[in-house]
Amino acid sequence: MKRSSIFFVLLILLISFVQIFPQTVRKEVGNLVMENIPEIPQQLKDKIFQYQNTRSAAFQDWLHNDEGILIATRFGETSQIHRVKMPGGYREQITFFTEPVGGATLCPDKNKNIFLYTKDVGGGEFYQIFSFDLNTGNFKMLTDGKSSNGGINWNNKGDKFAFFSTKRNGKDWDIYIADINNPENAEMVLSEGGSWGAGDWAPDDNSLIVGKYVSANESYFYTLDLASKKLEQINPSSEKIAYGGAVFSKDGKGIFITSDENSEFQRLRYYDLQSKKFTVLTSDINWDVESFTLSEDGDKLAFTVNEDGMAKLYMLDTKTMKYNAVPNIPIGQVYELEFHPSGKKLAMVLNTPQSSGDVYVMDLSDNSLERWTYSEVGGLNTSKFVVPELIHFPTFDEVDGKPRMIPAFIYKPKTKGPHPVVIDIHGGPEGQAQPYFNPIVQYYVNEMGIAVIEPNVRGSSGYGKSYLQLDNGFKREESVQDIGKLLDWIAAQPDLDAKRVAVTGGSYGGYMVLASMTHFNDRLKCAVDIVGISNFVTFLTNTQDYRRDLRRVEYGDERDLKMNEFLQKISPTTNAHKITKPLFVVQGLNDPRVPYTEAEQIVDIVRKNGGEVWYLLAKDEGHGFRKKTNRDFYIWAEVLFLEKYLVN
Repeated sequence: MKRSSIFFVLLILLISFVQIFPQTVRKEVGNLVMENIPEIPQQLKDKIFQYQNTRSAAFQDWLHNDEGILIATRFGETSQIHRVKMPGGYREQITFFTEPVGGATLCPDKNKNIFLYTKDVGGGEFYQIFSFDLNTGNFKMLTDGKSSNGGINWNNKGDKFAFFSTKRNGKDWDIYIADINNPENAEMVLSEGGSWGAGDWAPDDNSLIVGKYVSANESYFYTLDLASKKLEQINPSSEKIAYGGAVFSKDGKGIFITSDENSEFQRLRYYDLQSKKFTVLTSDINWDVESFTLSEDGDKLAFTVNEDGMAKLYMLDTKTMKYNAVPNIPIGQVYELEFHPSGKKLAMVLNTPQSSGDVYVMDLSDNSLERWTYSEVGGLNTSKFVVPELIHFPTFDEVDGKPRMIPAFIYKPKTKGPHPVVIDIHGGPEGQAQPYFNPIVQYYVNEMGIAVIEPNVRGSSGYGKSYLQLDNGFKREESVQDIGKLLDWIAAQPDLDAKRVAVTGGSYGGYMVLASMTHFNDRLKCAVDIVGISNFVTFLTNTQDYRRDLRRVEYGDERDLKMNEFLQKISPTTNAHKITKPLFVVQGLNDPRVPYTEAEQIVDIVRKNGGEVWYLLAKDEGHGFRKKTNRDFYIWAEVLFLEKYLVN
């Protein structure tokens, strides 16, 4: 054979090899690493610009002497603490950091005009506690700068605060108490091992409620005598009970607490410290009591109930223990409740699919609402935003002889179908999809004509503890089967296009995305995996020490041979050869929960199998993107990905 002919054959083989194993195109811009992501068209950026420039406000605390409130909101790159002096007033920025700030809580002592807050670096979740003096503008880090700290609770006097920290061994959450005048010498008051948190202080500041979290189905509350360091369990029981919140009554004689004891749902209860007996206060509400707060005089308790994903607000009279629903609350979410020191007003955040989260204050004399913050919505007419419909679809198993029904929220375009579909799966796995203000979902629906479905597959919270446990251990893939049945439901809808379905999700939802691609590759067009688990064994091995035991309870202990084999068998990395449709993987380099190696190993395996993979890595992010510049680019890339592989 002539030399020229040999060269020609080799060239053809080289071209074929490149086509089978396409070269990765890598680009770095600032803190973002992009692989195989095309240049983002300016037209796309311009079209989505308004949707990316919406804001929300989160209530933090009441200021002393009726001088206003503290809120968290974002005006630049990250969310920071602001002061608002009156309803609709100017949002005066107080903190100015490159990293997000949250959890601001004001010192109860009016002579100390300071608040505490937490901040980490690069999304690593090694949160530090800081103080900020509102009189001088000075701030100071109070913790060691290395460990993970949080769960701040001031005592009633305002000279001390309790918090948890991992500084002893980097693994266990121990309880510390710090004097605000000498916080560097915080005293460790509890070191039992495991995940502990500091709760409410007794009215005399001599004892503290502390809690130990084991799993979504098991937790414990204790009172801790601060002089003797004696622990006394609240409600000792052989039954595994999941507790929620707990606060002392203002007379110190009892504790208001939520738990699922002898119930499918979290009920509000009163625990008498002398008799050691409970009184169930919400026995006629068959949904979870999700949050509550007690007024300073102790006469009133406000609580919210999660009713099929929507929040309802109630007010309880602690003298009679009777409660009533609060009327005229918009359908959506109600959270961050806190009474005004006078007890005559209640602050809250209201959030609906058509209105961003903003702070409102309710006058308790007539239940009228006064709006304190007006968050910008990018100039959009949000009244045109789609309100989701709650649907239920049948799955593969039965309950009492009838098909089990899986709840889901669906956002449908107002145009004529059939519409392409994005199935967006929440994380947790004990999370719950709920109707919130989400401008990017609205962009998909209104501008791209995509129907978005947010299912609450088995294992989701909000539907009772039996439902919560349906995906535990060796039942893990049964939640994936729920997605298969959702695909069947989509195929039966004339206004939905079963041939154009994508699946997206983050964290555990990312695992669900990858698992769905291995099980239903032929029924899906593409997928977006955000900080997702790709192999349960490597995930459990590499997640941060203080999280590992918590996750073993949920997913299974990889040190057990039988469980290890099962986890390897169902892991997406084991089944990645089944993925032939385009995949977009998004990850933060500093993620302490799902390490970036989970993303990189699934990217490598799918590419080696000849698959199309876009990969986005942020060097200054952790478990999700919290900086606006990073999040903007991620959204641009995701929209471009869906335009290319789903819509067209």
